[in-house]
Formats: sequence, structure tokens, C-alpha cells
Amino acid sequence: MVNRLEKRRPFYIGQLDFPLLFAIALLCAFGLVMLFSASYYYAQNTAATRYDGFFYLKSQAMYLAVGLVAMYVVSRVDYHFFDKIRVFALVGTLLLMLLVLVPGLGVSRNGAQRWLGIPGTGFTFQPSELAKFALIVYMAGFMSRRPQAMKNLTKGVFPMLFIMGAFGLVLLLQKNMSMMVILLMTGVVMLFLGGAEIKHLLLLAGIALPILVVAVLMEDYRQSRVLMFMDPWESTEKGAYQLRQALIALGAGGVFGQGLNFSRQKLLFLPYGESDFIFAIIGEELGFIGCTLLILTYLFIIYRGIRIAMRCKDRFGSLMAAGITAVIGMQAAINIAVATSSIPPTGQTLPFVSAGGTSLMIFLAAAGILLNISRNIE
Repeated sequence: MVNRLEKRRPFYIGQLDFPLLFAIALLCAFGLVMLFSASYYYAQNTAATRYDGFFYLKSQAMYLAVGLVAMYVVSRVDYHFFDKIRVFALVGTLLLMLLVLVPGLGVSRNGAQRWLGIPGTGFTFQPSELAKFALIVYMAGFMSRRPQAMKNLTKGVFPMLFIMGAFGLVLLLQKNMSMMVILLMTGVVMLFLGGAEIKHLLLLAGIALPILVVAVLMEDYRQSRVLMFMDPWESTEKGAYQLRQALIALGAGGVFGQGLNFSRQKLLFLPYGESDFIFAIIGEELGFIGCTLLILTYLFIIYRGIRIAMRCKDRFGSLMAAGITAVIGMQAAINIAVATSSIPPTGQTLPFVSAGGTSLMIFLAAAGILLNISRNIE
């Protein structure tokens, strides 16, 4: 009788990782507060937001609500379901990314065509945000079925390289090189975790590096980003002003910060203070201590994600958990590195914190998968 009941027991009856859930909820709540602080003055003085100081807060809250629903749903569905639809998810995501390039459907902003618009609604969606996780699910499914093949260059690594290359090409056409780099990094991490030989990964790096250099040289704005990053204080490039203002904000914050809502750089000095450079506003208002606590929260999420991946009962769940954790960590590190002028500007959001509806929804859904897997650990 007991065995029969155990067989009928839902897969999700295991203990949810509540510390991870709490950390994610904390980041989302913190993100709303800092987003409102960073965006209010700009939104109040901009026609694009209809001079509504609450524009970004209301938009982010709406996407947060949708994202929380998505997180709940995927946390209750057997995560092995994603293994069954991995091919559909991969192909579907690639098709959505191609639709972005279709005139009338694709939406262009700041010279880049990365968004897909729904006619008559004003709603836009960035399919490339979905690509990272579609790739993770597909690679986790492929490598969990063929663990021995990952030692073979032609049978294991090349098929994954072909898929990564297809996504990378579309991202280049969208003028979204930063997302292409993140996607390639995600693929390399998955290959490493899946058991690929180090020599094969070095070969992949040898192929990718010249391509990235050529991609930078092909576009003037990419060269400009590299040049202004090398010396933002002396550079005459247009974007160097943004980097200087971000560094001024971080410097003004000191150890304890100017206080919540007392940033000066958000008063139309620092462009994209609500999105790409929100970490600089956090540093100005909450200081070194606030930035450190934020980074520690991300490190805690990474720790819980690694713990879930290492203790998962099956290879598919383990690889998927590790991949999702890696993306959260990489994107947070990249955003912070940009704000501190440690790498050239990329336009990538700070997970769960920055303005960006698509990014927030997708990251929350991915967090739902991670929480889902946490129910199936030893």
C-alpha cells in the first residue's frame, strides 16, 4: 500500500528551495525600489513616457506579475517535460529571432533591431532573451542522452557548435553582439559541464576569437565602444560620457551612499540609469555597502543553484540547473563590469533588478525551473 502511494505521489512533493526563492523575491522587490528611484525624474521629463514619473515602475510591476505567474507554473510542471519539447523550443526561438528581421514585425531601437512587436498592442518582446535558456534546455537534453559522445569532436561538440553558430549569426544580423557573446559563453559552459574535452573547448575558443574580432571591426559603433572603454576620461566617443557619469556616480556614493532617492546622476546626467547602468545608481545611493550586499545576494543564488545542480538525481536536471545558474551569474557579472567600466558597454540587464520586461519574465521563468529541480535533489 505504501509503495503504491509513493508511486502516485506527485514529483513536486519534495521540499522547495525556500532560501533560493527568498533571495529571488528579495532581488525583485529591491529592483522595483531602485528602478523607481532611478527612473522617476527621467520619466517625468520625457515625452516617450508621457511625462509619467511612474511609467517604468508600472511597466516593471506588470512584467513582474506575469513573470511570477510563469515562475509558479513552471515550478509545478515536471521539468522533464522541457526535455520532451527541447527541439520545438529551440527551433521556435530561432524562428522568433528571424521574425525580428522582418520589416513591420521587427522593432528597431538605437540602431539595433532586436524586438518583435505585436501590431496594434504596443507590446514588444525580445526573443534573444529566450535563446539562452532554449539553448540550455536543448544542450542538457542532448548531453544527458549522449554522455560518451561529448568526448568526441564530430559526434558531440560539432552538433552543439552548429546550433550555437546559427543563433550567433542571427544575433549578429540583429546587431546584438553582446547577447551573442553571452550565448557563446553559455554554450561553452554547458559543453564543459557536459564532459567535453578541454582541447576541444580550446579549439572552439580559437575559432570564436577571430570571428569576434572581425565582428567588432565590421561595425563602427562596436569599435567606438572598445575605444571609449580603454580611456573613458580622455575619449571623445559619444558613449564615453555615459561611462564617465557612471564612474562619477559610484565615486560619489562612497562607503555608505548618498541615501535612497538622493542620486544626482539620475537627474538626466546618466543615460539608461534605470536599465544598463542601474548598478551605478545603486552605488551612488547605497554606497559600497549596498553594492556589496547586492553582489552577495547574487553569490548566494549562485551557491544555491550549484547546490541544486550537484544534488539533482538525474543528469538532465543537473545540467539544466547548472546552465541556468551560470547565465544568472554571468549576466550579473557583465552588467556590473560595464557599470564599473571593467568591460565595454554591452546593453545587458542586471537580472531581476534592471528595467526590461522580457528579461525579467524570462529570468523568473528560468528561476521557476531551478526551483522545480530543487524538489528533486538528494
